Amino acid sequence: MDWLFSVDLWMSFLTLVVLEIILGIDNIIFLSIVASRLPAEKQKAARLIGLAFALLMRIALLLSISWLTHITVIVLSIAGHDVSWRDLVLGLGGLFLLYKGTREIHSTVEGDDHDTANISKAATFGSVITQIVIIDMVFSLDSVITAVGMTDHVPVMIAAVAIAIVMMMFAAEPASRFVQENLSIKMLALSFLLLVGVALIADAMHFHIPRGYLYFAIAFSLGVESLTLLAQKRSEKRKAARA
Repeated sequence: MDWLFSVDLWMSFLTLVVLEIILGIDNIIFLSIVASRLPAEKQKAARLIGLAFALLMRIALLLSISWLTHITVIVLSIAGHDVSWRDLVLGLGGLFLLYKGTREIHSTVEGDDHDTANISKAATFGSVITQIVIIDMVFSLDSVITAVGMTDHVPVMIAAVAIAIVMMMFAAEPASRFVQENLSIKMLALSFLLLVGVALIADAMHFHIPRGYLYFAIAFSLGVESLTLLAQKRSEKRKAARA
């Protein structure tokens, strides 16, 4: 039990919590976009169930660390390119994000997302949860690999992941509301999903793209867009005052 009082362990724990929250940004954006296809009264439940599945999958993977050592085993070779289980999961997850992001962008541009009838036809609660579970598998793998690389203590990994997921649960609703109320922010979020999809496919092909580049790009874009929204609101207030 002496490891509980280790400064290095607590530093690893705090660092891991921060990293898990950062990695969870992808998850929150996806949850917000997919859950928005449901009626308003069901969206919160879908987000909470989705994050609960994310937590359960992460804990299950952490408790199966011996299995994780086999995910890099080569299962097939395509044109001289070796493919492992990890590559398959990341590649399929990336393709799914590209497909989903493209469809949502098309739907938003065409204006289908404002049509209640189309929303009810396009998504059911079960189909939304299924999509969330599929992408949770990909994000969970990424999250757990990060956790395993930070510390050797499974209880510390589980605690850090659990805290990150709980914080995401509190952040999911305001983040979703902000995305849905601002169309330009929603388009940026969808573009971010496309970037993550490309990064996952690149990882599957053994071309690693540092996530920091992706997060910087989206943070910069969000910063510029936030200033634009602020300027628009101030302009509207001035016009209202003059009237």
